[in-house]
Amino acid sequence: MPASGSGDVMAAGTGGAEPAARIISLDILRGAAVLAMIVANIPLFAIGLAAQTNPNAYGDLQGVDWWIWLLTYTLVSGRFTAIFAMLFGASIVILDERRAGAGLSVARLHYRRMAALAVLGFLHAYLIWWGDFLLPLAICGSLVFSYRVLPPRRLVAFGSAVVMVAPVISVALGLSLPWWSPASRGSDDPYWAPSPATIAAELAAYRGGWRDQMAHRVPAAYFMETAHLGSRLIWQLGGLMIAGMGLYKYGVFSAVRSGRFYAAFAVFGFGLGVPPILMAVARSYRHHWQARDFLLVGEPLSYLGGLFVGLGWIGLVMLLCQRTYRLAPLAAVGQMALTNYLLQSLICTSIFYGHGLGQFGRIGRAGQLAIAAGVWAIQLTVSSWWLKRFTVGPIEWAWRSSASGRRLPLRR
Repeated sequence: MPASGSGDVMAAGTGGAEPAARIISLDILRGAAVLAMIVANIPLFAIGLAAQTNPNAYGDLQGVDWWIWLLTYTLVSGRFTAIFAMLFGASIVILDERRAGAGLSVARLHYRRMAALAVLGFLHAYLIWWGDFLLPLAICGSLVFSYRVLPPRRLVAFGSAVVMVAPVISVALGLSLPWWSPASRGSDDPYWAPSPATIAAELAAYRGGWRDQMAHRVPAAYFMETAHLGSRLIWQLGGLMIAGMGLYKYGVFSAVRSGRFYAAFAVFGFGLGVPPILMAVARSYRHHWQARDFLLVGEPLSYLGGLFVGLGWIGLVMLLCQRTYRLAPLAAVGQMALTNYLLQSLICTSIFYGHGLGQFGRIGRAGQLAIAAGVWAIQLTVSSWWLKRFTVGPIEWAWRSSASGRRLPLRR
């Protein structure tokens, strides 16, 4: 699907540009990333903190459930969050291109948008779901803004260097683990290998009402927005945003490069990304998913492999954009990315948490995947229906209006 126009920051992160000005391939890629997030995140909604990475955290996985975990861990978990971060970096450049020529203060508008996004992420993390990434996205978006003017080669090189700080920190944590206090490195690690007592407390919290959940949600969200942000997210998301600026300037996200280029991109990404992830999984099984070994070897291998797999998905989606015009529903999901991301949290917490159906810890991986497919169907249908009647998604509209300081039009 050919690109059109120069896009808008909303076209690469939050929706809201006029249809004729959008870069459709960006919408499609963002839509794919949002839909993939539900597949990656649903174990965290359904089972608990350690479910995404450690397959043995809640008992050994067997049969179909194990294969679903392996495929999700190899091809999806964190891969599309990385793509979303790169597109967010591209959106900063698009904002600069479109607004600077109009004589507007790009910096002021950008930082007001990041502030509003941070508030939204804070509320999401502490009131709905601890796994929010909007607040880290807003923090990183504020930190990388000044790099938008660099040439693409320097952006890609510098962004790649920043991204690689995270695995260095992982190795440092693994090396320092023997000197941690016994409580800090004990077997009862809620983020890696929770004890039966910790699992029982987590089950009780999320099968209870909304107020019961706060006892677990608040400390989990605080950990994500502090320790996890400092040790990983700020380097991963920030570096990918910077690299995304460079890839956008090279035309990678606009589906304007040759089909051979994108095919090579896909083969290069999957070919270099999948093997180290599988090596990490095999080694972790040999070492019984021991935390220190994973920090030293498994995490760096998975992290690096995941970055390449993300590039592979970019190449594959851009090929689809060039070869078919039947991706309008996916583009609609991408135009309403912020609304759809938060809608996923509302749907999943209503299914799994006690204030809704209370299915936390009761549904296996195959059932979770079926629920994710149902969420896909809802979001593809509703997004297309909504955008026929309104210019942007409801959350995008509220976010843009609050950042601009005036009520923007919503109906077409």
